[in-house]
Amino acid sequence: MTKADSDNKKVTILPHLDDFLLHLQSNNYSPKTVYNYERDLIVFDGFLQDDLGLKDFQDASKQALERYKAYLMSTDRKTARKTQNKANLGAYSRNRHLSALRSYLKYLIDGDYKTPIVPENIKLIKTDKKIAKVAELQDLIKLIESPTKFEKNPIIAKRNRAMLEVLFATGLRISELVNLKKNQIDREGKIFVLGKGKKERFVYLTPRAIKYLKIYLTERNDDSPHLFISYRGKRAPTQDHHVSPNYLQEKIKKYREILGINVPTSAHSLRHGFATYLAEKGASPAAIQILLGHESLDTTTRYVHASHRFAKKTHQKFHPLKD
Repeated sequence: MTKADSDNKKVTILPHLDDFLLHLQSNNYSPKTVYNYERDLIVFDGFLQDDLGLKDFQDASKQALERYKAYLMSTDRKTARKTQNKANLGAYSRNRHLSALRSYLKYLIDGDYKTPIVPENIKLIKTDKKIAKVAELQDLIKLIESPTKFEKNPIIAKRNRAMLEVLFATGLRISELVNLKKNQIDREGKIFVLGKGKKERFVYLTPRAIKYLKIYLTERNDDSPHLFISYRGKRAPTQDHHVSPNYLQEKIKKYREILGINVPTSAHSLRHGFATYLAEKGASPAAIQILLGHESLDTTTRYVHASHRFAKKTHQKFHPLKD
C-alpha cells in the first residue's frame, strides 16, 4: 500500500483498508489517486477515533456521517498528518473525502464484509455550478505570444513560446505537457498521450504550433528525450530535467499581469479556451471530449458552454420568433 505519512500513522479501526488500497492498485488506479484515497480515509479514521472516541468501526452510525460532514467544514479538522488545518475545505474537496469513503464502503459490501454504514447513506454536498471564465481569444493570443516579447534569454523565450503554443493547440493538461517526450510526436504533429487515469488518446498540433516547436528544438540541438527541458544557469547541467508545472504556472501568471488581462488565466484556462473556441467554430462536443480525454461528456460541456457570447449568438440566430 502507499503511505500518506508513515511517521504519523497509527493503527486504523477501518477494516480491510490495506486490502481496499491494494484493490485500487490492481484495478489500475494511478499512484496519486491511491494516495489521495488513503489520505482521505485516514482523516475519517482519525475523526472516528479522536473526535468520536470510537474503538470499533462497527460502532459508527448514520449520525456519525452527519457529524463528519460538519467536521470537514470545521477549522478544528485534522489533516492526515494529524496537524490542524485552519483553512476551510471547499465543497469539492469535502465531496472528494466523501467519495473516497463511499468507494471504501462499496468495497466492503462487495466483499461481503460487515459495515454499519452503507454507501447510500453518504450524500454529497450540493455545489454551485460555476461557469468557467475564459479570456477573449485575442487576449489568449497575446498571452501565448508574450514570451517572445518579455523573456530576455532567447532560448527561454523560444521554449516558453513553444510550450504555450502546444498547450493551446492541443488542449493538453499541464502535467501532460511538461512530461512530453520527443518520441510521442510523429511527423504530422500527432501526439500520443497517456493521460489522467492512464487513459490513452491522441491530440494534434496545429501548423502554427509545429512551427514554433521546430524553432525551439532547432535552437536546442541536444539529445535529451524531453520535449521541454529546464535551464539552470546558462544551460541545464544535464538534459534530464523537464520544466516543472509550477514554473509554467508562475510564468503564465506573470505574463497575464504584464498584459493586464483581467480574467483569471492559468495553464488550465488555456485548456478551457481550447475547448470553448473549438465549440464556437462549430466543433462537435463529442470530438472535443475525445481531444480533452474526458470520461464523461458532462465534464466537456462545462468547457463547451463557457462562452456567453456564443450563447447569445446562438440565441439570436436560431430562435424561432427572432423577427
